Amino acid sequence: MPVKIAQVEKCFKSAGPQPNGLQASADGLWCIDQRNNRLYRQDFATGEVLFDAQTDTVHSSGVTVGGGYVWVASTYERKIAQLEVDSGKTVAKYSSPGSGVVGWREGAADAQETGAHGLEWRDGRLYVASPPSQMVHVIDPEGWRETHCFRVPGLRVHGIAWAGDGNLWAADTSAGTVSLLDPHSGRIFDVIRVQAPDEVHGMTIHEGVLWYCSAANCDIGRLLLD
Repeated sequence: MPVKIAQVEKCFKSAGPQPNGLQASADGLWCIDQRNNRLYRQDFATGEVLFDAQTDTVHSSGVTVGGGYVWVASTYERKIAQLEVDSGKTVAKYSSPGSGVVGWREGAADAQETGAHGLEWRDGRLYVASPPSQMVHVIDPEGWRETHCFRVPGLRVHGIAWAGDGNLWAADTSAGTVSLLDPHSGRIFDVIRVQAPDEVHGMTIHEGVLWYCSAANCDIGRLLLD
């Protein structure tokens, strides 16, 4: 089979110093910054900041919108924060599923437990990508109950995004790949390579195209395939 390599189209810079989570919505592109923990919404065409709010999350690495709220992965706090859409104020915080020590720090004397990165919402469920467990955990927010989970490829799962066919794209920053997965079993249907130095941290889909943000250089752009 042919190797699929994404063409990276850089669109604009993030409003914050270290973007790490991305979510497309009808009113713009949501972005959470892991350094200043601010929540932004930017215009798809120009990058203009349409919304800006300070959150009380910690080193945040994922964002999505669903159920009338914004959800943010407060990674170093090992929590998932539920925020008001209009203000960014915290409504509640829940334990981040799959928290623990990431594989590449296993056994290190100064290893720190961390939580989730990428988030997505579908059909009343929150999909949570966890680098420590190397899984996506599916959560029913009513009662904060895990309905199921599935393993994802690679060492460090990061952004996730819904494909049009109901499958789930998942980025692995360790290998520079984006894989298309069955959201029930984790079966892999497709793999795209993203060549260094570009890294996919946050990821989302807008009008059928994968968008990404990179915490390394503040780029926000698109991943295009021939």
